[in-house]
Amino acid sequence: MGSAWAFVRQAFIPPYSQEQHALSLSGLITALATPFRADGSLDPDGWQRLLHLQLEGGVHGVVVAGSTGEAATLTDDEYDLLLASAVARVGGRVPVLAGTGLSGTAKTIEQTRRAAAGGATHALVVTPPYVRPTQAGLIAHYRAVADQGGLPVVLYNVPGRTGCDLLPETVAELADHPNIVGIKEAVGDVGRVKALLALRSDHFAVLSGDDGSAARSIQAGMDGLVSVGSNALPGAYRRMCELAAAHDHAATDSWDARLQPFHDFCGVESNPIPVKALLRRIGIGHDLRLPLLPLSAAHQPAAEHLAGDIAALEALSSH
Repeated sequence: MGSAWAFVRQAFIPPYSQEQHALSLSGLITALATPFRADGSLDPDGWQRLLHLQLEGGVHGVVVAGSTGEAATLTDDEYDLLLASAVARVGGRVPVLAGTGLSGTAKTIEQTRRAAAGGATHALVVTPPYVRPTQAGLIAHYRAVADQGGLPVVLYNVPGRTGCDLLPETVAELADHPNIVGIKEAVGDVGRVKALLALRSDHFAVLSGDDGSAARSIQAGMDGLVSVGSNALPGAYRRMCELAAAHDHAATDSWDARLQPFHDFCGVESNPIPVKALLRRIGIGHDLRLPLLPLSAAHQPAAEHLAGDIAALEALSSH
């Protein structure tokens, strides 16, 4: 670990216990993909298999209908079905976050209320895509959703996909709101992590949204990871997060190295194309919905190779 990361780790290591996970925002939270059949229809059986895999892997939470779940392609009825079945399967054991962030504030509030009616425990609210609000606009947006949406709000910042960056000083303006309870931050550089960890509290969780930098971010003091790769490897990613939170640095580095090929692979094409290629190879789901296409031919050999390692890594994670 570099000297900058070592400094952040020494400055911000939080108290930690395994019991904190119950319904808190900590540990490994899987941003669930949505399985579809070959004809493009929703695959309820594949969804149940994915939920079962996550529970067997010991995840500490799930996200339904986020960007990894291709939320933009879902009908309202499909959204409701996915959420209701996830709540029925895992509700009460771990948090069920619902993706509700849209480009307009009124529509985001409406979708958050829909998620609340469906039984979600939290709303994961991405910064409004495409419209590029100012920082003052982001503050007004999130306060309105927190005041009117009916669910605890988790901020979500992923500027590479949305076109706007929720800056730490803006997060600081929002973190004291009683109904804003955390952030998923996909910018994993040391300066961003340090700035956000200064805002972390018993009320406000700071979660990594980047698999590749999550181990060092959690060792530095972040509460956990909202992961893409854990769709296929829930046990292995859970193990990495637990070791990082326990500050077992050598073991964390070892697990992170084992998972590095999966971190890298999940970024070779737009998410969730690569991870759905892995899921398909372990019998969950088939295709994506347009405008996303299946994994290109150039990356198919890597998918085959990595899929062959999944069972062994999942078995090793339980030891």
